[in-house]
Amino acid sequence: MKKKLIVIEGLDGSGKATQSGLLYTFLQKEYGCETGACLRQVSFPDYESDSSALVKMYLAGQFGSKPEDVNAYAASSFYAVDRYASFKRDWKRDWESGIIIADRYTTSNAIHQCSKLPEKMWDEYLDWLFHYEYALLGIPEPSMVIYLRVDPAVSQRLLTLRYEGQEKRDIHERDREYLARCQKAAAYCAEKLGWRVVECCRDGEMRSIEEIQQELLPLVREALSSPAEETGAASPTPREEV
Repeated sequence: MKKKLIVIEGLDGSGKATQSGLLYTFLQKEYGCETGACLRQVSFPDYESDSSALVKMYLAGQFGSKPEDVNAYAASSFYAVDRYASFKRDWKRDWESGIIIADRYTTSNAIHQCSKLPEKMWDEYLDWLFHYEYALLGIPEPSMVIYLRVDPAVSQRLLTLRYEGQEKRDIHERDREYLARCQKAAAYCAEKLGWRVVECCRDGEMRSIEEIQQELLPLVREALSSPAEETGAASPTPREEV
């Protein structure tokens, strides 16, 4: 059970942290893994690390009050460097010997930064992104990406409840137009890149945490049972270095 990286992806309010935590607990029991030995849970950005400083400045609006004030490639670099530092300092050895469960990953760049670009540029950007993070920076490519899809209206309602009407949202969370573009970009990425999609809403309401988890677990078992050489998130063919 070596070198398995399973990414739980989704927009704000999709329950990524909750489902990642439940999955971690389940795998501890299912595979008898001891924490730190063959199973780790990671989350991005890593706000506890100095490596997320530029991410925090960006989200706080220090480079501009709107997401598009920082172009897709610059913002991607903020997040990518944070992931690189986390991998090198914290979980590289664990990945080499076991299972990593990630709440967000490079795939978040794919969603959030595509939304800043014209659709005709999305494929070019995705080529660049995966080549940059996986080939040039050398962080692992996921074994499977599971995208938790939430209706935009439900997501906004959950964010409002989270902050209880207070203006604590970052520049992503308070920009509804931007979040709508992210939803469209996420649908494109999920189809193009072969992400597994779990629908989190039914009739305009969130499904229960337990229902979502029961749909997620068979996908995870599939990823863990696949030989290493057959896993990997479908991504554009990396460009050759020049």
